[in-house]
Amino acid sequence: MAFVGLAACAAGVGAQAIPPAVKAAEASIDSEKIRAHVRFLSDDLLEGRGPGLRGADLAAKYIATEFALMGLKPAGDNGTYMQQVNFVGVKTIPAKTTAEFVPGSDSPLPIAFGTDYVTNNQAHTPSVDIDVPIVFAGYGVTAPEYGWDDYAGLDVKGKVVLVIVGDPPSDDPKFFKGKAMTYYGRWTYKFEQAARMGAVGALIIHRTDLASYGWSVVEHSWSGEKTYLRDDKKPPLQSASWIQLSVAGKLFAAAGKDPDANVEIAAAGKNGFKGYELPVKMKLHLESEIRPFVSPNVIGKIEGAQPNTQALLYTAHYDHLGFMPGMAGDNIYNGAVDNGTGSGLVLELARAWGAMTVKPPHDVFFALVTAEEQGLLGSEYLGQHPPVPPKELSLDLNYDALLPQGEPRSVEVAGAERTTFYPVVESTAKRFGLTIVPEAHPEAGGYYRSDHFSLARVGIPAFSIDQGTLFAGHDEAWGLAKAKEYNEKHYHDFSDNYSEDMDFRGLATMARFGMDLGWQALTAKGTVGWQPGDEFEAARKAGGN
Repeated sequence: MAFVGLAACAAGVGAQAIPPAVKAAEASIDSEKIRAHVRFLSDDLLEGRGPGLRGADLAAKYIATEFALMGLKPAGDNGTYMQQVNFVGVKTIPAKTTAEFVPGSDSPLPIAFGTDYVTNNQAHTPSVDIDVPIVFAGYGVTAPEYGWDDYAGLDVKGKVVLVIVGDPPSDDPKFFKGKAMTYYGRWTYKFEQAARMGAVGALIIHRTDLASYGWSVVEHSWSGEKTYLRDDKKPPLQSASWIQLSVAGKLFAAAGKDPDANVEIAAAGKNGFKGYELPVKMKLHLESEIRPFVSPNVIGKIEGAQPNTQALLYTAHYDHLGFMPGMAGDNIYNGAVDNGTGSGLVLELARAWGAMTVKPPHDVFFALVTAEEQGLLGSEYLGQHPPVPPKELSLDLNYDALLPQGEPRSVEVAGAERTTFYPVVESTAKRFGLTIVPEAHPEAGGYYRSDHFSLARVGIPAFSIDQGTLFAGHDEAWGLAKAKEYNEKHYHDFSDNYSEDMDFRGLATMARFGMDLGWQALTAKGTVGWQPGDEFEAARKAGGN
């Protein structure tokens, strides 16, 4: 406790009295207004809000219009609300794509797109042919701070690497954060590191417990168009792929290993494990549809008395997965929860801030970002091109996929404890009658899977606000069961639809909580910082804080 308190004092962050005008604005936050936004944004008319498609363009125009009606000033490009982001969409054409594994002189092992594997071409070319060896690189992690390097002694240049999703297993919080997933465990890191090491392709072995989602999520997410920043400087892979656990077992069997892939996965998690080249080649002919397009982040602001010195940012992503053309039945990923809820909440926050009868001491920005579902790309661009320099942004509060199921008695703020603002979060939660609960599934790496992460990477203290698992009239088991039901049945599925039975009172509470925190960040003596030694502290200092 003493350590946290000292850090908070050093940053000048402490609990602040909330003026009556702010309390009145908080009280005006209306759950039915949030409902109205979610109802519209998740309507079939918006076709799943796929970036660069008609539905997402409609959503962006709707958000910009709402900002204008609320009195927010434009904070995008050239005096508009739109921060235009250039993308390239790449869609694999399964009917023209063939893949097989060739184990020496044995018969090739053909694999079926969707059933056995999915792949996408990060190099943005219409056609790719690969016929190269496969190298098993364990978890595909190079982490000098943990003394771990799966690529040590391996030559993967011009080859395909086979890697496991997730972190090396650990019960020690000081070693890959124990049970909590680090960024090293995320699929985005696996592909980035493989490309940095010179590989032309990567195969991520899927296992549900390590990924925290089933194969159906991978199949749905990767069967459609994948999106990339057009001017991305990161090296690309010609083939970024996932494979089923059973398929990986066949590769290991060809190398004389146990056909149960779990055996090699367990071996790769032990200190001293050395990767190896398999006596198997990957032969792939990959054809893709290439679509350059533009999709905007939508940014509005409320000007403060002292602009651009200690600004506040609220974020949520408005995009989702679009739709599947030609598919019979319900073929639209409406994304009511993910993330119609966060978008509707931030819009209602913007209205309440805009109606406040006192001027905030510093600027307040509201950014509804695009292409989150494609790897946090819209927020990555926002982090690279923020409305003010990162050192002048004190805090980002993000909202992503809140379940509308009643009045919460808890709040989840995973990542807040990494900042000097955490004592304020604790005292505010207590005042709201909310119990701070730990991240329900730290092994899923939630901190690295939403847009606040993009802001943290450039040094801005950032975290998401969610309801946790305690709700009025129910025990925690009920909340956990509801979260499990959504994750297993509706997450990234066609069934994530709006219903009139949804209860948005909890989202209004989370909005009021975020407004209260925002005011305290604005009135603190100095910007929020990271706790000493945090992985993002160096980026904050590099920005001048």
